[in-house]
Amino acid sequence: MARAFVFPGQGSQAVGMGLELAEAYSAAREVFEEVNDALSQDLFRLMREGPEDALTLTENAQPALMAVSLAAARAVEAEGGRPLSDLAILVAGHSLGEYSALTAARSLSLSDAARLLKLRGQAMQAATPVGEGAMAAILGLDLDAAEAVAEEAAAGEICAAANDNAPGQVVLSGSAAAIDRAMALAKKNGAKRALPLPVSAPFHCALMQPAADAMREALDKVEISAPSIPVVANVTADLVTGPERIRDLLVEQVCGRVRWRESVLAMKAQDVDTLVELGAGKVLAGLAKRIDRDLKGASIGTPSEVESFLSAV
Repeated sequence: MARAFVFPGQGSQAVGMGLELAEAYSAAREVFEEVNDALSQDLFRLMREGPEDALTLTENAQPALMAVSLAAARAVEAEGGRPLSDLAILVAGHSLGEYSALTAARSLSLSDAARLLKLRGQAMQAATPVGEGAMAAILGLDLDAAEAVAEEAAAGEICAAANDNAPGQVVLSGSAAAIDRAMALAKKNGAKRALPLPVSAPFHCALMQPAADAMREALDKVEISAPSIPVVANVTADLVTGPERIRDLLVEQVCGRVRWRESVLAMKAQDVDTLVELGAGKVLAGLAKRIDRDLKGASIGTPSEVESFLSAV
């Protein structure tokens, strides 16, 4: 059996996340303390107590979700007495989760990842004035059909497939008016549903270019090491191990599509049969089966899940 660890993206945050891990494991507490120190902010208090609208702000949600993922990863390593590289053959993360994957694989330091994600959240929010961009989930159309809708709806504005999450689940991103047109067109073209997403900016499309420029500048100042486990990159759906290639792909990822469906299939092609989601929520574990029915999905976000995983390995 071959295993991959996967790390969730924005949308999985919830007030209270990480609290049980911190209460149970000193390794988890150390992660939250280091992130707080790196950001000069009591982010863990916000995670524990809310308010939810502050936690959901992109600049807080991104480092917070990474912190919970790393708390779970470090708890697994400490309690199991083995590094993650002994427990899986690949890692991958959805959007900001790619930073979590790289940190878990010791390619980025925890402090650098926290600071980069804080900046990434701020830069993505600042790239487009509030209300001028939007995102929508298109359910029931495959990627080609969703891309055709986006192209027709663009009408000179930006409209693109931002996330290819699973068969029949594609997220479009772009100018607010173009996304409105795309939702209407998608329904006309056979989509089961077209839902506006409650996001504050149009992620993973060309409107994010100012954020990509900001991340290039920040990433150029950060040390990136070869990961201890190969990483499947969002924008290529392929394995990456070279530090400079990782740096380039993290910049491309800001405007580029999250090729999650293809990433999961790439992991299966490497003989992975189980995806274990580390951190908040169970979104990626749930998508695994939708992408390939033979894949198993599991989640580790609480002490009981840490213990049950370790007892099985």
